[in-house]
Amino acid sequence: MLVFAQFGAGRIGAIHAANLAASGAARLAHVVDVHEAAAATLAARHGALASDAVTALRDPLVDAVIIASSTDTHADLVIAAAKAGKAIFCEKPIDLSLARVDQALAVVQAAGVPMLVGFNRRFDPNFAELHRRIAAGAIGAVEQVVITSRDPGPPPLDYIRVSGGMFRDMTIHDFDMARLMLGEEPIEVFATGSALVDPAIAAAGDIDSAMVLLRTASGRMAHINNSRRAAYGYDQRVEVHGSLGRLTAGNRVATTVEQADAAAVATDKPLPFFLERYADAYRIELAAFIDAVRAGTPMPVGAKDGRQALVLAEAALQSLRDNRPVRVA
Repeated sequence: MLVFAQFGAGRIGAIHAANLAASGAARLAHVVDVHEAAAATLAARHGALASDAVTALRDPLVDAVIIASSTDTHADLVIAAAKAGKAIFCEKPIDLSLARVDQALAVVQAAGVPMLVGFNRRFDPNFAELHRRIAAGAIGAVEQVVITSRDPGPPPLDYIRVSGGMFRDMTIHDFDMARLMLGEEPIEVFATGSALVDPAIAAAGDIDSAMVLLRTASGRMAHINNSRRAAYGYDQRVEVHGSLGRLTAGNRVATTVEQADAAAVATDKPLPFFLERYADAYRIELAAFIDAVRAGTPMPVGAKDGRQALVLAEAALQSLRDNRPVRVA
């Protein structure tokens, strides 16, 4: 049984702590959060201690850490955990600065500790099955990938101001999915965006609606479309077109019941937000991390994946500013 220390007692931290408790393969020993009351509440719920970072990392019984705290703490905690010899599960992004990411990953590499970056969408059962079929050759050679990702509504402005912007905060998941589905690294990015949902988002220096085109060296293409508003629920879809056919993975809904009458044929709307939509993905992701640590096998989503998604986000930001395609080194 692996022993964990967790940093962050917010809504993502609560998900990870509950999944740890239910896994049967792990135990939560420490919860660390700047809000001591939140740490104490979550720790008590799962039989852990509310601790500080130094105590948690010095505990010789701790095998691994979950970093689910605010983004600005991720790199420091990655470095500290690596130096302490702990396996690392870090939520995305590792940092908003590529230079800081490289600094943290150099310490991880020197320490030789395993690290997973929390791109949970890879573990969604439907997206994972779509990728498995691509790998099995079901649609031949991949030619085009279309990723739709629309939130039901924008986050608070206070969050927008510190998030690093739409590409680093929201689209970064889609950059990772595009890399996975394309099977090749994008070498060119063209991005365009607007503030169509809330002018206050533009005043805060960000966008809330975006379209991004990616191209690989062989000519494969991906199109990502994002919005901070979808009146009908949390819109998460992937389509992959290949030389022999097409694969799609659609939205998840509360039920598959369809009502047909003289007025219309109606189904349930997509699930309301990511907590519901990706509940299975979070559970499977944590189980995959635990299995890899115990077996000493490579992480299914490693530190390089976290870095490359940020590289694409930075290229998209430059493309948006310059209104031109940007080459990716």
